[in-house]
Amino acid sequence: MTAGVLMAAGLAAPAAASASAAGGVVDEPVRTTGCGSRPPTPPGVPATRTVVSGGMARTYLLSLPAGYRQGRATPVVLAFHGRTRTSEYQQELTGMDRLDAIVAYPQGTVGNDGEPSFQGAPYSSGVDDVLFTSDLLNQLQRQLCVDASRIYVSGKSNGGGFAAVLACRLSGRIAASAQVSGAFYPQGGACEPARPTPILEFHGSADATIPYDGNPVKELPPVRTWLAGWAARNRCAAEPVTSTPVDGVTRYAWRRCAAAVEHYRVEGLGHDWPSTTPNLDSATPTVIDATPIIWRFFLGHRLPTCR
Repeated sequence: MTAGVLMAAGLAAPAAASASAAGGVVDEPVRTTGCGSRPPTPPGVPATRTVVSGGMARTYLLSLPAGYRQGRATPVVLAFHGRTRTSEYQQELTGMDRLDAIVAYPQGTVGNDGEPSFQGAPYSSGVDDVLFTSDLLNQLQRQLCVDASRIYVSGKSNGGGFAAVLACRLSGRIAASAQVSGAFYPQGGACEPARPTPILEFHGSADATIPYDGNPVKELPPVRTWLAGWAARNRCAAEPVTSTPVDGVTRYAWRRCAAAVEHYRVEGLGHDWPSTTPNLDSATPTVIDATPIIWRFFLGHRLPTCR
């Protein structure tokens, strides 16, 4: 690799490489070694891949951008599906494989309710999905030219809740986290990130599944309470600045933060991925598209230790 590619791909401390080899969770940058290698799947053709994590064979849907080049360090976006859904559903719902990024749609495991989900919810299987995410990133960085400073996580509902868990547990390795209709159950555990982590959240005011104002029976916090927690972790000013980017949408942006905290409240939206065209969640379009907003947010943030 050239010096430029090595710098963009990110260099890891020896301890991170050792932890990766030992099979544990790696919460710090890892050296990308896949630059110059032939990719495991053709660009522009999504394919199901397997990685062994915690003694289990786990699957994910991998999509390389059509313009992928094996010598160019490329961002990674992980997109986690909601409870009862699949990696293929999340792919079609979000359209993230159209981004100029390596996109992986991980598949959850069957929980105690018989449905696939991810760690951090009362119905989850108990599998260590943080380890799965770390192992998946290790594999991507061995096989592809990953920009280690631009690894991002996103998700819908339970997948959004897990993307928030990763912001707490894998903040030394991911550059930013985005959630849509995030399910922020207490089963996600204490949130003690290694560094302030950029957060972007979308939520509909009419979400009946994960209510905007919370659900005490399910121990779900009000969305604004959850956001206030992140504003405190990221050392932001107490109150956000609000704006109206389009009628029916209020944007909240906290100021003077060590890492950004932003939120879009969509009036009248249910438990859906915001989209100006019909999608798998809803035949009724909304006034904003979440995917391009998430991508712009991601592009504004890099992992500081990889610069």
